[in-house]
Amino acid sequence: MRILHTSDWHLGKSLEGVSRLDEQELFLKDFKKIVEKYNIDMVIISGDIYDSGNPPARAERMFYRIIKDISDNGKRIILIISGNHDSPNRLVAASPIAKEHGIVMVDLPKTVVKKGQYGDAFINDSGEGYIEIELRGEKAVIIVLPYPSEKRLNEVLSYDLNEEAKRRSYSDRVGEIFEKLSLKYRDDTINIAVSHIFICGSDSSDSERPIELGGSLAVDVDKLPKRAQYIALGHLHKPQKVRGTSLNAYYSGSPLQYSKSEINYAKCCYVLDIKAGQDPRIESIMFHNYKPIEIWKCNGIDDAIKKCEENREKNSWVYLEIRTDSFISQEDIKTMRNLKKDILEIKPIILGEEEIIESENIKDKSMEQLFESFYKFQRGVEPEEEVKKLFLEICHGEGEEKDET
Repeated sequence: MRILHTSDWHLGKSLEGVSRLDEQELFLKDFKKIVEKYNIDMVIISGDIYDSGNPPARAERMFYRIIKDISDNGKRIILIISGNHDSPNRLVAASPIAKEHGIVMVDLPKTVVKKGQYGDAFINDSGEGYIEIELRGEKAVIIVLPYPSEKRLNEVLSYDLNEEAKRRSYSDRVGEIFEKLSLKYRDDTINIAVSHIFICGSDSSDSERPIELGGSLAVDVDKLPKRAQYIALGHLHKPQKVRGTSLNAYYSGSPLQYSKSEINYAKCCYVLDIKAGQDPRIESIMFHNYKPIEIWKCNGIDDAIKKCEENREKNSWVYLEIRTDSFISQEDIKTMRNLKKDILEIKPIILGEEEIIESENIKDKSMEQLFESFYKFQRGVEPEEEVKKLFLEICHGEGEEKDET
């Protein structure tokens, strides 16, 4: 069986408030070509299809169109689990229609996928957290663990949630689920696990939510299912093999750079040829970088303006860092943004002494002057008139409420 593993599409995600849907649409067109070129039997998407539980309508249309297209009228099976950014109920809303196209959607750890025909494939057996799929004479047993929040994890283990069980670590409880479900693996089946979790020691980036990355919601590497021939993981945006284990456990990563901390990551998916009882042959298929994120470091405002002019036609997202001995005026900011349309941030690095608002002068300054000084101290630029106006309106409104009470 030839399987493609991808994850973390984050359809609808923006960068500093700027939509990435055009880039995502280009990716999906190329993704379809990859699936067809490599004659894939099964596509696994390991969570975070969308960037939020309430994605833009365009993002949903893109998702439904791509899974319909790559399923090829049910000849190819698509397995999708939810991630921490997805709304599980919304993600699987189209399941009844998707079934005839060979699309299997798993929203929660307790979900039991219905047995029966899925396009050209057949689900012979299923239960909480596992399915057995047969496609053109080959059988695969797949453990499926969509993003297990603390609440969802407790629901799965509710049969023994005494006080001792509640005190056990998140990692131990995930390990228990994997160990129990591994009993479904057989010698005559392809044995795979699919989950959306953070494995301790893996490389993360700024675009993942830190609360899930290294605190209580982290899983030790020794808790992964040891009998799995391949473990298809989602959650982290850097493609990587999980360290500290001989298991074939991989994060496929996100298809696009979703923060400036990802500018050195090459993006890919994994294609594996796998047979029962054998180690899979794994190949990384690289994705195109449609609009790279770049950090431009400039010495002075004139240097920054010159660089914007020289690169005005370059198709890239830009974070601009300017070493300067003075604050950057709104006029200079406007000049740079007019020259280079895709500047996401202009960050001055002030040389020499920093401006300090001395406490004895606070009483002599108006609210507007204090805000201007603070804004310049924090960001190195003057606040725009709209920002000042909004701040003062908020302050005035809060003052009125206090007077009424």
